Amino acid sequence: MMPVLTMGYGKRSLEDVLVLLRRHHLGYVVDVRSSPWSKFKPEFSREPLAAVLAQNSVRYVFMGDELGGRPDDPTCYDEAGHVDYLACRERQAFKQGIERLCSASAGGHRVVILCSEGRPEDCHRTKLVAEVLVERGIEVQHIDEGDVLRTHGEVLQRLSASQMSLLGDDNADLLNRSRGRYAPPVEA
Repeated sequence: MMPVLTMGYGKRSLEDVLVLLRRHHLGYVVDVRSSPWSKFKPEFSREPLAAVLAQNSVRYVFMGDELGGRPDDPTCYDEAGHVDYLACRERQAFKQGIERLCSASAGGHRVVILCSEGRPEDCHRTKLVAEVLVERGIEVQHIDEGDVLRTHGEVLQRLSASQMSLLGDDNADLLNRSRGRYAPPVEA
């Protein structure tokens, strides 16, 4: 099985992204943005991005409707309007998207999941998509904002460290893995 990589374009130029795709021998870009366009970086909008990737022998696959961080399904949001990743996991479209990624990995395809956030710990590609892939036995590696390849465990440590610095050590239970890591535990 081939590892699945993730990357956010963040502050990178399109040429920087192309260099990383070549460096890691990636043949497929799976776009997991719910809204695949950018006002500030129009070259990363769906159509121009797909065209440039094709010119560079990289296949563009849009999967934001399946694996996006802001689904159009109202059952994926809590009463305050925040995305509930555990509810997202239950959507049939999400499950089908995960199956497609697992099949790509099993088929030996070199895939990168692309979103806009440069830091992997700030993005649903880590907190939602990569978590499920890892649970399914797929190795996930993240190209971070400094172009460093990091394991999923390293990114989770960075995420935990940033949360703990904001919350203080007394709030470690907020990182409860069974609750999706991003919600407070349910009181018994």
